[in-house]
Amino acid sequence: MVRVLIADEMPMIRGALAALLDLEPDIDVVAEVGRLDLVISTAMASSPQVAVLNDDGIEIVSELRIKAPDTQVLVLSSMAQPRLLREALSAQVSGFILREEPPAQLATAVRRIAAGERIINPQLALKALDADETPLTDRELEVLRLFASGLEPSDIAGILSLQVGTIRNYLTAIVSKLAARNRVDAIRIASRIGWL
Repeated sequence: MVRVLIADEMPMIRGALAALLDLEPDIDVVAEVGRLDLVISTAMASSPQVAVLNDDGIEIVSELRIKAPDTQVLVLSSMAQPRLLREALSAQVSGFILREEPPAQLATAVRRIAAGERIINPQLALKALDADETPLTDRELEVLRLFASGLEPSDIAGILSLQVGTIRNYLTAIVSKLAARNRVDAIRIASRIGWL
């Protein structure tokens, strides 16, 4: 039996994933958690072979690999963004598939990861290989992501503990580096390429 932990903050999604995998005769969902801060302790207590996490789970993979080294990670992503795949691969996940894939793909991925294989959505892998490296610095990307989420420069300045003028300078540099018409166009360009 392949032992699986499922982590998702949405109870309906978590329950649906568990129900789907419980239909498989060779897969046993041994734990479900709704918060990322519970994943590591739950994995240490329940010893799953595979942990199924959402995009947010990428941030805990490195620590999970240290504290529960026998647990492989499958990221079930809602976004087909090359940036997320690159982050997941850097964190050494064992699998990265999209939520839009057929349900049977989840069970197949879990089995293959438990058997020691690495599973990556092929279309997304090709997009990640084709995506150019961003000319933006990490700070510029952070500012652009916050701006893209609808925050104003004054809000971003407060979050990043910077001056409003500094945020405006970052946004001007971003527009220039991306050869964009304006800030909204910069968001469109960065999103299309997969940098956001």
